[in-house]
Amino acid sequence: MYISISSFEIANDMAFEVKEAYRNRPHLVDNAPGFVKLQVLSPHENPNEIWLMTFWTDEESFQVWYKSHMFHDVHNSIPEGLKLVPGSVKIRGFEHVAE
Repeated sequence: MYISISSFEIANDMAFEVKEAYRNRPHLVDNAPGFVKLQVLSPHENPNEIWLMTFWTDEESFQVWYKSHMFHDVHNSIPEGLKLVPGSVKIRGFEHVAE
């Protein structure tokens, strides 16, 4: 299994709107080949920080999704006016080792 973890920090007062956008997301990724699940997290100590964990059967499936037009389409649901802390966007890939 391959896991992609993305994180970013919201620079303006829009954490509530961003979290609502994820709660009401269009679910475009759900039918992508190799997709398993998505989890959206926000740490208690910094509610302006968002972590996205996507689980995939393999890294190739994630890469196909990441380069697809649908990946870019999901970003159309980003709340208008959102500003991120410069340099806060990170995307990392992980091998799932054990549960």
